Amino acid sequence: MQVKLIPIGADAKPESPIPDSAMASEMAQSFVEFYQQVGYVPPWVGYIAVEQGQCVGTCSFKGAPSGDRVEIAYFTFPEFEGAGIATRMAKALVRIALDADPDILISAQTLAQEGPSTAVLRKLGFERSGAVQHPEDGAVWEWHLEDR
Repeated sequence: MQVKLIPIGADAKPESPIPDSAMASEMAQSFVEFYQQVGYVPPWVGYIAVEQGQCVGTCSFKGAPSGDRVEIAYFTFPEFEGAGIATRMAKALVRIALDADPDILISAQTLAQEGPSTAVLRKLGFERSGAVQHPEDGAVWEWHLEDR
């Protein structure tokens, strides 16, 4: 199975049609505020994930690269959890980043405990590089993609 990522424009509109989904529409709207904070710089934007004709999650870059580093984030809609969608979204974001800049350092943050997201990152070759303080979440684990 392959997930398709649909970019969300600065106006909260998907760049191509997406299946009807209240959660996807709500998430697309949230990107407007996100873009106001971090800027709208394609391809370093938010995406709605579509698989088998359904909106299954959302993912994004947490802004354009700073220096030679970019951070990814992903969220599977609750009714689709446990089906590998987060892994496919994260993998697609990694591909977008490397296509845009083959030398970029790709990072992610997780809560400072083992869980589904740490499993996703390990599966894709990310390695935990340490803990950092997040302004909203407190201490979190920082991950970097080491092997490409």
